[in-house]
Amino acid sequence: MIRVRKANERGHVNHGWLDSRHSFSFGSYYDPAYMGFGKLRVLNEDRVAPGQGFGAHPHRDMEIISYVVEGALAHKDSMGNSSIIVPGEVQRMSAGTGVVHSEYNHSEREPVHFLQIWIETAKPGVEPGYEQKSFAEKIAAGGLTLVASGDGRDGSLTVGQDVAMYVGKLAEGQTLSRPLGSNRQAWVQAVRGAVELNGQALRAGDGAAVDGDDALRFLGKADSELLVFDLAS
Repeated sequence: MIRVRKANERGHVNHGWLDSRHSFSFGSYYDPAYMGFGKLRVLNEDRVAPGQGFGAHPHRDMEIISYVVEGALAHKDSMGNSSIIVPGEVQRMSAGTGVVHSEYNHSEREPVHFLQIWIETAKPGVEPGYEQKSFAEKIAAGGLTLVASGDGRDGSLTVGQDVAMYVGKLAEGQTLSRPLGSNRQAWVQAVRGAVELNGQALRAGDGAAVDGDDALRFLGKADSELLVFDLAS
């Protein structure tokens, strides 16, 4: 079964410096039908104005992943990390017992477009951690690239939860298929372009909950980019 969450159905806030779309309930946006999906709790598509951003703020017991679509995102945290995240790179911050961080648009001229992802941790109260890696070459080659997983396999980032996160790149007319194991479900988020997922049309900003299907089957209707989260049911 597939349930499509259209881009224009998401929560929306625009603070001038921040234009944010929420796939799930977040902040002042509340929808009891979309409190998350499995252990995937937050999926925000953010556009931040030049030189602006999120000041220092705390998190705990959450796996936080940042995926930059366009531009550059500056990160600093109380663990001593300071970095710039650009397209092709993925950052994972495990908040654990508590961490304070800030995120700003690194550019004074161009906006930054990124996805902010929160996944509930499997073990509360662990020591905070941080990873950032470039997957640019693998992603550019097309197909599905594993960028985060519970066991860090195949060079992916290690998250404290039973989840596998993939970045998909499809050319127009290209097909992809990935098995979905028993007791597994998936959330697919279209980032750019247009795809068919098991016969359902998805365009940029659309998301889809997949539960009970044995595989994810994609057809590129245009050159496309998407995120896939394989989660325990």
